[in-house]
Amino acid sequence: MTIITIKNELIKQKAEIELVLNNKDYIEREQVKKANTLVDESLIKVVTGPRRSGKSVFCLLLLKNKQFAYANFDNAVLKSCTNHTKFEKALFSVYPKTKTVFLDEIQNLFSWELLVSGLQRRGYNVFLTGSNANLLSRELSTHLTGRFVEIKIMPFSFKEFLLAKSVDFREANDSLKDSFDKYLQSGGFPELVMRNLDSKIYLSPLVDSIILNDIVSRYRIRHPKEIKDLVFYLFSNFSSEFSFRKLQLSLDISSVHTVKRYVDFSVSAFLIYVLNRYSHKVKEQIKSPKKVYLMDTGIANAQAFQFSYDRGKYLENIVFLELLRRGHRPNLEIFSYKTKNNKEVDFYLNNKQLIQVCYDISDKKTKDRELSALIVAGKELLCDDLQVLTYNQEGIDKVGNKEIRFIPVWKWLLKS
Repeated sequence: MTIITIKNELIKQKAEIELVLNNKDYIEREQVKKANTLVDESLIKVVTGPRRSGKSVFCLLLLKNKQFAYANFDNAVLKSCTNHTKFEKALFSVYPKTKTVFLDEIQNLFSWELLVSGLQRRGYNVFLTGSNANLLSRELSTHLTGRFVEIKIMPFSFKEFLLAKSVDFREANDSLKDSFDKYLQSGGFPELVMRNLDSKIYLSPLVDSIILNDIVSRYRIRHPKEIKDLVFYLFSNFSSEFSFRKLQLSLDISSVHTVKRYVDFSVSAFLIYVLNRYSHKVKEQIKSPKKVYLMDTGIANAQAFQFSYDRGKYLENIVFLELLRRGHRPNLEIFSYKTKNNKEVDFYLNNKQLIQVCYDISDKKTKDRELSALIVAGKELLCDDLQVLTYNQEGIDKVGNKEIRFIPVWKWLLKS
């Protein structure tokens, strides 16, 4: 590949990003304040998250008032460029007077960490985006230890969704609840929300593309149908427990080891998140059944398997995603929990908070079950901060010496 070929591709991309920068119709993301403090830091800025969650636009808007060089490696020409010297010559001939470099979807470039490390050593301010969590973390920790900071971008939060829809969220009203119902089912992918696209038409091809490009092709999966079946099985059981052995038997996959690899690949591609059940013993956490959550609730509504709308599962998934946005890390600071007498609590936070998610708590039998689990778990974990997040119930109950708060999920989301 010649320098001219690379240069021509970079010129095309330059014209594309100029169109983006001239478009004023963007929602300011919640991570902007933190990211703005990092723009001029010498650390490499690594923006990670699912495809089409807004990583590229986020970086472009951070850099809109700076001179910067840009290359997107989600591109057949650039991703096949194995000669970093040629690439740099082409890049800096298109952008001759910059010390800031933005490399988009960097995981697609062979030995990308060597290119990035070299740029940083020579004093360049480097921004990266990537859609593969494991690949990035492995290479970053190996080659760039202590020299990078990660910024995670997810699909729109509920507050960002409301901003995109021009809905005032400062006062509780019926339009907020109507918007929450739409958000719950369609999710928060920026392009889908901003352009009012049909979630099924938008999200189904996106999921297929992630499976094919970010899993099957990247990891050279010999049996692509197996991993597609596994992903859709997990999609159909979101906000529920699973075990690797059950997956292996249900899907007739050759081994539990293969199932674990497939699940790990799906997590790396940001299709799903896996949550451990809390135990004081790490070995028990590893062996216990896991819970699976979707990267966006719109995915469940977009798939053909979804025959009924289980509002409770959607609410639980929304709460999990919001906990991630608030900085809680799965299996380090967030867990599920099961008491010694098998009562389930949806979330245990290491800051000593227990959260139960229940769509409707008005039925006495349901309420007694949910509160009983919280009370028992609170005693076992020495935890006094007990919450029940519901669709619309609000208030405080006292059970013995324990106080339990009931908060509508849509109000809880807006407190962040």
